[in-house]
Amino acid sequence: MFQLLHATHYKLQNKRGFTLIEIILSIATIGIIAGISMPLYGSFQVRNDLDIAVSSIAQSSRRAQALSQAVDGDTSWGVNIQSGSMTVFKGASYAVRDSSFDEIVDVPTSISPSGMSEVIFTKLTGLPQTTGTFTLTSNANETRTITINAKGMVSY
Repeated sequence: MFQLLHATHYKLQNKRGFTLIEIILSIATIGIIAGISMPLYGSFQVRNDLDIAVSSIAQSSRRAQALSQAVDGDTSWGVNIQSGSMTVFKGASYAVRDSSFDEIVDVPTSISPSGMSEVIFTKLTGLPQTTGTFTLTSNANETRTITINAKGMVSY
């Protein structure tokens, strides 16, 4: 009976904890998974930033058009895009705008705008004074374009 208790006690002692090899293999596996997933996460983040910026610019353009059609403030409204921000403004141009009505939206610095930098919608009709495209390029060289046609339709 003593030998049976001693053998059972010995087996329980050997079953506790992890070996050093098991811990090293677990850490190596976690490291490999993290090493593979971090670059993928970065590219997804850049793509997401680009998609959000495009959506924000399209929405802001539509907002400026709606404010112009509503003759809010008895003037035209427009959108100005520059590196790092986008502004919905009240006035005939960004240079002579009423800055107390500015609606500023931050755009990630990893995104570079090109093409048109400003579009102004005429009051009452909401038609754009200029047509063209805003092009956004990420630091991963992905591009998205937002087009404003002569009727004022904003598409991307």
